[in-house]
Amino acid sequence: MQHDPHFYPSPSRRMATYGDRGMVATSQPLGAQAGMQILQRGGNAVDAAIATAAALTVVEPTSNGLGSDAFAIVWIDGELHGLNASGPAPQAATLEAVRALGHERMPEHGLLPVTVPGAPAAWAALSERFGKLPFAELLAPAIALAEAGFPISPVVNRMWEEAYDSYRQHDDAVFEPWFDTFAPHGRAPHVGERWAAPDHARTLRAIGETRAKAFYEGELAERIDAFFREHGGLLRREDLAAFQPEWVEPIGTRFRGHDIWEIPPNGSGLIALQALGMLERLGEEGRDPVETLHRRIEATKLGYVDGLRYVTERDAMGPSVAQLLADDYLEARAGLIGEQALDPQHGNPIHGGTVYLATADGEGNMVSFIQSNFKGFGSGIVVPGTGISLQNRGWSFSLDPAHANALAPGKRTYHTIIPGFITRDGEAVGPFGVMGGFMQPQGHVQVVAAMLDDHLNPQAALDLPRWKWTQGRTVEVEPHFPDHLAQALARRGHQVVKRTDSLSFGRGQVILRDRDSGVLCGGTEPRTDGAVLAW
Repeated sequence: MQHDPHFYPSPSRRMATYGDRGMVATSQPLGAQAGMQILQRGGNAVDAAIATAAALTVVEPTSNGLGSDAFAIVWIDGELHGLNASGPAPQAATLEAVRALGHERMPEHGLLPVTVPGAPAAWAALSERFGKLPFAELLAPAIALAEAGFPISPVVNRMWEEAYDSYRQHDDAVFEPWFDTFAPHGRAPHVGERWAAPDHARTLRAIGETRAKAFYEGELAERIDAFFREHGGLLRREDLAAFQPEWVEPIGTRFRGHDIWEIPPNGSGLIALQALGMLERLGEEGRDPVETLHRRIEATKLGYVDGLRYVTERDAMGPSVAQLLADDYLEARAGLIGEQALDPQHGNPIHGGTVYLATADGEGNMVSFIQSNFKGFGSGIVVPGTGISLQNRGWSFSLDPAHANALAPGKRTYHTIIPGFITRDGEAVGPFGVMGGFMQPQGHVQVVAAMLDDHLNPQAALDLPRWKWTQGRTVEVEPHFPDHLAQALARRGHQVVKRTDSLSFGRGQVILRDRDSGVLCGGTEPRTDGAVLAW
């Protein structure tokens, strides 16, 4: 039977998903299945999140990998915990060193934008503190997928083809291992084509057997170090060995009777909190859809101006998080929102590649987890024979020494990946997230507002047509965004651009728990190969 896996001429609708013993929602069905297997073996929500995250490095390498960074918000035993596993710049990564190599700004691809990967350490840290099952057992589903192979899904195929076209523009031997690993037949794999990754499986097994020490101190660290030394990179084994994920207190704001939580800087969740805080101070929104959209766009723009100017490593920020979320400050910012579109002076968001997942178990524990290679496959750097594709997170650093986010040895850069969580009256409501580079805070605002202002269920909130502020007064909208709303926004001064595809508008997941019955309700992303599995 011949058909086009990218052609869908009719609108499609799926219902919200319900369960009460457990739930896993993520961007790839086989990844969700890995987490559900662990829940059904007696694991908790944390175990399931680790298994899902590991599996996603196999089945969705176009967005994340073994060289990713990660963040998590965990609700367990009635308390909220945050984990920042974004790695710092290498100790040799100075402004002078990068400029001496002929760069006026941080390059997008290659060795220089690679910072210390945090994802394997995040898995180990979460397991050690909150997990129930042995760590090695959690990686078994991912190892099985990598060894036996799996059929490529449509969105993964599309992103793989884009990466292939991008990396082949680089005439540099340092990119050859990427092609050897991910395009051995001289192309991206087709939809439905079986793909196996034996090197990836061996590396996962080493990570599982050593609780990630092989990656940061052992054989894998040595291979990473040797590759960077051979090709003139800056990352060293000492940088890997010194890395430890940081447990942090989530930051939050009040919105429509709920508390919305994000990871503090260097994560960019502060942007979403500022925008929601401004909307809270503007009061309950009416039923005028144009005014509602206008306010949400304007609040998001104002949050982004601050985020792109100030967010970096916490110690390097000018204003503090408390100052940026202070009542009087948000009240003043909200007061700038009028009838016409504002023209902010800072920021030019771009889109990237990330995976987000949410898990819940029957004991009330819930996890919001995100990991990313940043732009698609990341730097384009793969350590030969390991399956380790490395992120390009250092691309976000500035080479302007006066900029808050200026490159410095051991510094963590502004980070786009942000897990979200909702509580009410000190009880968990549930995890949510929308991945997609600089779309993420905007997606958080849109999904949270849709659920708490528009009273939509999680699936309906994810299904809504999305907008994306890019710069100035320019707002991009999805192909199916209603024309009458786009025209009304244009009359308000917004420069509306309708895109021909939805790939850059984020890919989200939501799980909510009913406080009375304990029943879980989940939604998954229609813009990707998403799945939400219930038990």
